Amino acid sequence: MHSLFDRTGGAIGLLAALALALLCALQALAVLRMAPAYSPSRIDVTLAPGASIELGRLELAAPQADPRHLRLRRDSAGRWFIASASGAQGLRIDTTSSNGTERTRSGTLALQAGQRFQLGAARYTVAQAGDGMLRLSDGSDGSVTWDYDGALLRRDGGVQGACPQSSLGARLLGIWNRVTPRILGFKRPLVFGGNLSCATTVGNPDAPAGSAAIAFIDGVPTLSAASGPGRTPLLVEADGMPADLALQEQALEGVSALGAGRSRLLASLHGDTLQLQPASRVALFSEQRAELPEGVRWTWQPRNAWLLPAAAPWAAAIALGCGLLAGVLSWRMVYRKQPALALRLGAGLALAIAGFVLLLAVRAGQAPGVAPTLLLACAALWYGLTLHLPLSRPNPVMAAGVLLLAGGLLLQLELGTAAADTSWMRHFHKAAAATTLGLGLTGLAGLYRARRPASQAQVEWTLLALAACALLALLAQAAWGSETGVFDLQPVEFAKLALTVLTAHCIALGLGAADKRSAMNKNALLHWLRLASPVLLFIVLLAVALVQVDDYSPLILLLVWGAAMLLAWSLAARQRAATVALCLLAVGVAGAIGLLRSASPDAIAHWNFYGERFLVWLDPAAHPHTGQQLLLGARAILEGGWRGADGLFGLAALGASAPDALAIPAVQDDFAPSFFLNRHGLLAALALWALQALFLCALLGAAMRAWAGAAGARDFRHAWQGRFRCFVLCGGAAFVFGHFLLSWGTNLSFFPIMGQPMSFLSAGGSHLLFFIFPLLAFGVTGTHSIKEN
Repeated sequence: MHSLFDRTGGAIGLLAALALALLCALQALAVLRMAPAYSPSRIDVTLAPGASIELGRLELAAPQADPRHLRLRRDSAGRWFIASASGAQGLRIDTTSSNGTERTRSGTLALQAGQRFQLGAARYTVAQAGDGMLRLSDGSDGSVTWDYDGALLRRDGGVQGACPQSSLGARLLGIWNRVTPRILGFKRPLVFGGNLSCATTVGNPDAPAGSAAIAFIDGVPTLSAASGPGRTPLLVEADGMPADLALQEQALEGVSALGAGRSRLLASLHGDTLQLQPASRVALFSEQRAELPEGVRWTWQPRNAWLLPAAAPWAAAIALGCGLLAGVLSWRMVYRKQPALALRLGAGLALAIAGFVLLLAVRAGQAPGVAPTLLLACAALWYGLTLHLPLSRPNPVMAAGVLLLAGGLLLQLELGTAAADTSWMRHFHKAAAATTLGLGLTGLAGLYRARRPASQAQVEWTLLALAACALLALLAQAAWGSETGVFDLQPVEFAKLALTVLTAHCIALGLGAADKRSAMNKNALLHWLRLASPVLLFIVLLAVALVQVDDYSPLILLLVWGAAMLLAWSLAARQRAATVALCLLAVGVAGAIGLLRSASPDAIAHWNFYGERFLVWLDPAAHPHTGQQLLLGARAILEGGWRGADGLFGLAALGASAPDALAIPAVQDDFAPSFFLNRHGLLAALALWALQALFLCALLGAAMRAWAGAAGARDFRHAWQGRFRCFVLCGGAAFVFGHFLLSWGTNLSFFPIMGQPMSFLSAGGSHLLFFIFPLLAFGVTGTHSIKEN
């Protein structure tokens, strides 16, 4: 039996190594087959005094800028001025002074008492501006007074009610702002336009909704004009004359950077010449030629796959030095008799440091070329696969996870090489950095053996601290962030991890009578805290999902996770009735989705709960604009067929452009499976589905082994550890299954469009770092930790 296990494990390990070698080879081939590309390293704009020029998408090499985006002018004294050319898009302007760098937008104005502005026929006068309060008088009706404090809008002293079409989250947010002190309220901008005054909206029938907005910035009420075609001009007084705020000029002196579309350009003045250095989202050209107006000159640079930033050698030396030092110290202190483990610990720390440095470089816009990043990511992947040598006994969770990570890196690399601008490669750099950092830390977790295991009380206080951090992060997102996160992070991913481990801990204690009695007798407060913390975290996570996210995908994800955890508990507790009820519920949900798919659009047209998404899902041809994502994704999948758009499973298309597939909105995130099906075909997707199923089965297998170890433990602490690991792995598998289900269902039109990325495949640094890699660490450490106990 033992030799049979070795032969089976050896075959699995060999297959995993061959699959990883193939994926790494495909990534290298994609880099080698990249077509030559060029971009401007510097844009020189020369103007004589009294002259002006308009620059746009072509002249600035900014793919998402307007054809006429900004206007530059010099007065007779030689001073430079900048303004939006048409007001269709605003400008982001960074100004450097002795007080630091200040970031502003064109078309904004800090309001003061006595200031007047006009939108359509309505005229408004600022009666008070300061101390966190703004008071306006409506010139169309002198008796109307508006008071705005950043969270609530009052009309003649009365708080405005919710708008009729407001979502449930917006209504909850309005109720919260009413009953809490102003300092605890969630900020909402004051907007103008539309036919109805409600919530924080001042109605104005002469202007569409959102034609102007006011928000407090550093305590100062700031008026901003709307952008886009068909906008209503917002007039303010300038030198005694009304002027369109969106087209107002600003002096260029002191400006250090400009933002046009999603491109960023560093700026510096040199006499008659303005030098612009494209820093992000720069258009790529197949040859060094572009039709430029007089006075504009480009300095070309080729795309360099082996580019190394100036700080890269120093960062590599620091990472290597720290890794060697960690290896020496760990060998002397922990692994004196096992130098191989000490070497792996040092390599893990070196990879973690290198990944963190790369992540900071990407965040600062100083990413290296694609080739060094690829080499670093491949080294991390092989490190993760060989953590448990020999390959005759591989860890199934880590083996399947590493292969999924390699597949995701290949997809992001293909997106980067297929794009006509530099921004798409940033997703590959970010995913590679997260993979390197995460696998390095996972290796440290898998190799480290604590001499004195933490007590149950220490673990509980650690879990409570984890829950507190998750709650604070979610509140920070609700207060200062948006649907995309806060501070370039997604606290929701960390909250999912905290919710999973807290719930697993509570179930593990509930299933152990000895643990329950000892916990209640020793510390009743701690007992109630640990029971209440998952419920509180679940409620806050649900509230943030309702308030911040404009679709119902987080609700479905939490429902899938909750049902899976109930099923795991019912099986462990041998509650057959609950198990049967949950299985029947799953069958009923599947049947309801089928019935809903066959429903007519007229039957759900009156729904207020995300009804528009269901209408687009049932009849996308009748909604070509809002259904663009669904229609473009379906077209890409149809073009892919069984063997990919090239007929060779994407091998012939490696490194080639794909403008049609890249036109799908959020193709790097929510609709990454559509690009995968277009490039590699349905047969490759079947292999990916099998690998994803293998990963889920490996997680459940590790959970069952942890449960078996708990059943055979001789004391309550070891039994609790086994049950805890079991339910953490079950909860993690439930969340991953939910992501797989929602993402495939959305891309294949089984479900209405829901914004959930696919684990491993989509570009998601926070999802990898805060959820996937901790889950891998549990899968790696669970089995042998139980055996050691």
